[in-house]
Amino acid sequence: MSTIVMKFGGTSVADAERIARAARRVVKAKESGQQVVVVVSARGHRTDELIALAQEISPKPPTRELAVLLATGEQESIALMAMAIHKLGHEAISQTGGQIGLLSEAVYTKARIKSIDASRITRELNNGRIVIVAGFQGVTESGEITTLGRGASDTTAVALAAVLGAKVCEIYTDVDGVYTADPRLVPDARKIEQISYEEMLELASLGAGVMHNRSIMLAMKYRVPVHVRSSFTDTTGTLITKENPMMEDIVVTGASVAKNLARLILLDVPHKPGMAARIFGALAARNVVVDDIVQSAFAAGSANMTFTVSNEDLDTCQLVLEELRKKIGLGEIVVDPTIAKVSVVGVGMRSHSGVADKMFATLASENINIEMITTSDIKISTLIPQGEADRALRAVHAAFGLHKAGATKTSKARKSTRKTRKGK
Repeated sequence: MSTIVMKFGGTSVADAERIARAARRVVKAKESGQQVVVVVSARGHRTDELIALAQEISPKPPTRELAVLLATGEQESIALMAMAIHKLGHEAISQTGGQIGLLSEAVYTKARIKSIDASRITRELNNGRIVIVAGFQGVTESGEITTLGRGASDTTAVALAAVLGAKVCEIYTDVDGVYTADPRLVPDARKIEQISYEEMLELASLGAGVMHNRSIMLAMKYRVPVHVRSSFTDTTGTLITKENPMMEDIVVTGASVAKNLARLILLDVPHKPGMAARIFGALAARNVVVDDIVQSAFAAGSANMTFTVSNEDLDTCQLVLEELRKKIGLGEIVVDPTIAKVSVVGVGMRSHSGVADKMFATLASENINIEMITTSDIKISTLIPQGEADRALRAVHAAFGLHKAGATKTSKARKSTRKTRKGK
């Protein structure tokens, strides 16, 4: 008997009616002969409400207690979902992250999964029950409750699919798939039928809010097929899977924007071995995620370093840098919290040229100044002023014809990746 993991986001379980709708979908999968594991998020805006409540008590609540509080949102959802399934005549059992043996790092609010003991879930499935699991949470080896970061119920679901050998992990949300851009910002954005793990990982990391980026990393590592679907319709969504040769026919698959960014410039960094390791090691120790790193060396034995962080991490980042400033002799720290990143992504960039030219020309035609450029073999990102972000995204989306199926195909193929990278 095959196993399927079904994950329902907050909007999909926001109230009693939506919980009942999700329960009917789960029961339908069970009645088709499958073993079913369900992962649920906190209902609607419950997590935001809990954070607001915590901040009424304390502007900076202890992270341990915040994790204990936030974990209750998912526990509410799993109990209600189990009740709804029982009402439909099927046995279901709710399980917290700790009860299923999801062990995490000892980091209270951004923990990573270390391991999952699937034996309890397997036993319940073999007894004919539907297992309802709280997403977003785990426990440390010493039994402390942790949370995995906002949006990480996706990560819980994919991790469970991996350890259970599930045939697919279905992600149910309020949209019917992954789009070429955020349809709230780009009205003519088009649903993508199939996308590679690498492309989806880049889009998720670059601001596309459909899925948690760590869930895609797990799906790619363990080759878990992921189907992003609407919880409100039965239409086929977007399949996230391994790359196939046909994908390279499409040069650009999607465009994204991330607005909640700050750029930091460290001036007069001592230009000697180990400086970058000390700076970014100290930031990593405080769980600050850093991106878009550029270093420029100068003749006088110093260098400038530029990088970006989420505005959520900016205060912590600045505290760490001020501590380092005294220890290693950094110069001025320049901060701009009003930066956005607009990106295009596509595995076809490996074998086609002209993408960078078109993107930069498009932004120039819109009189949008580029602050910084970063690339990989399947993406090009530009840092721009935050106030220009939406206009830039719409312009880039139109320039690459992403609103038309197959419009980004081109015949300018190159025989080697090496040549292609030069041609971006």
